[in-house]
Amino acid sequence: MKDKKAKPLDAEVEIKKLGARLRYLRIQAGYTSAETFAYEKGISRALYGRYERGKDLRYSSLIRLANCFNMTVVEFLQAEVPG
Repeated sequence: MKDKKAKPLDAEVEIKKLGARLRYLRIQAGYTSAETFAYEKGISRALYGRYERGKDLRYSSLIRLANCFNMTVVEFLQAEVPG
C-alpha cells in the first residue's frame, strides 16, 4: 500500500488565509473597524493591519490574537471562514 503524502503547503497562501480568518473573526466579534479592534486589544494599528493582510505573522502573534478571541491557537486555526 502506498503512503499518501500530504501536498506541501504554500506558506504565502496559508498566511493569506490566516489574515482572512482574522478579519472574519474580528467582524464576527462585532468590530467593523480594524483600527478600533487593534486599539481595544492593545495592538499597534499598523501591525494589526499587516496581520489581516497576511504579513508579518509570528507564532507569538498567533497566540496573542487567539487570546483576543478567547480561543486556543488550535481553535483559531480551525475557525471556518465562509467563502
